Amino acid sequence: MNNQTKIGIIGGGLAGLTAAIHLLKQGFFVILFEKNSFPKHKVCGEFISNEVWEYLHFLNLNIESLQPTKINRTVFSTQDGKTIGSQLPLGGFGVSRYALDNHLHKNVIALGGVIIQTNVTDVTFSNDIFTIKTEENQDYTFKIALGAFGKRSNLDIRLGRRFIKKKSPWLAVKAHYQIDFPNDLVALHNFEGGYCGISKVENDAVNVCYLVQYKSFKNYKDITVFHEQVMSKNPNLKTLFVNGKLLFEKPLTISQISFENKPKIENHMLMIGDSAGLIHPLCGNGMAMAIHSAKIASELVILYLENVINRKQLEIQYVSDWNKTFKNRLRFGKIVSKIVLNFYLSKIIMRNLLIFPFLFPMIIKKTHGKSINKKTNRKL
Repeated sequence: MNNQTKIGIIGGGLAGLTAAIHLLKQGFFVILFEKNSFPKHKVCGEFISNEVWEYLHFLNLNIESLQPTKINRTVFSTQDGKTIGSQLPLGGFGVSRYALDNHLHKNVIALGGVIIQTNVTDVTFSNDIFTIKTEENQDYTFKIALGAFGKRSNLDIRLGRRFIKKKSPWLAVKAHYQIDFPNDLVALHNFEGGYCGISKVENDAVNVCYLVQYKSFKNYKDITVFHEQVMSKNPNLKTLFVNGKLLFEKPLTISQISFENKPKIENHMLMIGDSAGLIHPLCGNGMAMAIHSAKIASELVILYLENVINRKQLEIQYVSDWNKTFKNRLRFGKIVSKIVLNFYLSKIIMRNLLIFPFLFPMIIKKTHGKSINKKTNRKL
């Protein structure tokens, strides 16, 4: 196949792997670059909204084989432990990134995709062709390049992306625990300076992932002390840390998580997943958004490669579709985050939610999309 018809995808997370599968099923040749090997745990909430369930099945992905938990209700608590619960409007499922990413990776290989384990050091665009350079000083040329390299990357610095220049106050921590926890529940518990999501994944493991402002964390010598002295002030979290058994050798962490606006196009490269924009984890919808963004990009890329639209139309339409699908969710997520992190304001909101409980699922809907249908631009 001519090099100019190849598709290069930088990053093997949810968005990159999903896009690769979609495009491979349409008969295109895909090379995916990923610095890590599979399988691998990642800092992630590991809850996926059902908005993408039908699409995953449309791609012939056997998600049931991973034995995900089926989640249909949620509970939220303030710092002092006051709680409110609700059914989830769409519902969702819990599955670890360790299992899901590995499943997607195997599907890419089975479909004839090429995965190169390496660091991408640069991407350039000239004469309508992308050149991707790797740390081995190898050059690969593509007609299309998709950026799926996650929340932060050295490549963001190389590309001079504006958000990477701003210091972010956020630190994320994730681990699996063994503790009695309902299969069908995703919980969100607030604590001073952050919030913690809890839900069960496969193999009866409970995923605990929290986001905390670094200024709240830095005064404590380690994660265990922070759990005991800050997070455990919320009695729901105290129960977790007292009774739960840590299944990891130690929790995973990632710092400098940015919720700044990110351009959807960088030097003609379509950005997907967290590379295009990141919703606050309290909204519980980041994984579904990554998968959905891969669908949007893939369908437009197909139209471009089939000469239905030109590159300018491709880029304009992608930004338009992305904003139409996600922009309001991100904006509302930022508002909710500010409320949750304000102790007094969150108590006022909780008081009103207890009086008018029907408002709680309405808030949830604001950060979740509708179930995306299986329709695509070309039959698989």
